[in-house]
Amino acid sequence: MKYFFLVISLVIISFFFYKGLEKDPSIIPSNLIEKEIPDFKLNKTKLFPFFKKLDLLESKDLKIVNFFASWCPPCKVEHPNLIKLSEKFPIYGIAKKDSDNKIYNWLKKSGNPFKAIGLDNDGSASINWGVYGLPETFLINGDGKILYKHVGPITKKDLSKIFKILARE
Repeated sequence: MKYFFLVISLVIISFFFYKGLEKDPSIIPSNLIEKEIPDFKLNKTKLFPFFKKLDLLESKDLKIVNFFASWCPPCKVEHPNLIKLSEKFPIYGIAKKDSDNKIYNWLKKSGNPFKAIGLDNDGSASINWGVYGLPETFLINGDGKILYKHVGPITKKDLSKIFKILARE
């Protein structure tokens, strides 16, 4: 009888473990999907065009907001794919806890996919957007609503998914 409870317990634990493996750990739900972009305040850069929330709301075009940093290794991995995205859609960059000179040196060497950049020196904009880590990317429709949140670096595989989402709009 004591083995019966042990076997039942193992079966139940195994079932929940198996169900957990079916879920994609890179998908982190966002409460902001289909809601207007949150309020945020960024610091101006001296070396790049600047933007604020109103700039994202004025344009009725699709746009992308990317949280990044020059010190972030995964941001460097996704960078060539941001360059490809920027050929069709404007990308606005929010640099988290970074400096103008470091961003400038990195983008001068790797290319600049950003239409404008703002500095999030204190991390408050990241908190308002629900950013967990870097990089994170948001697709914004013409009404200023968030269509999709991508956590982690955008890979070549992710590009087709993102282009499909943007093509539907």
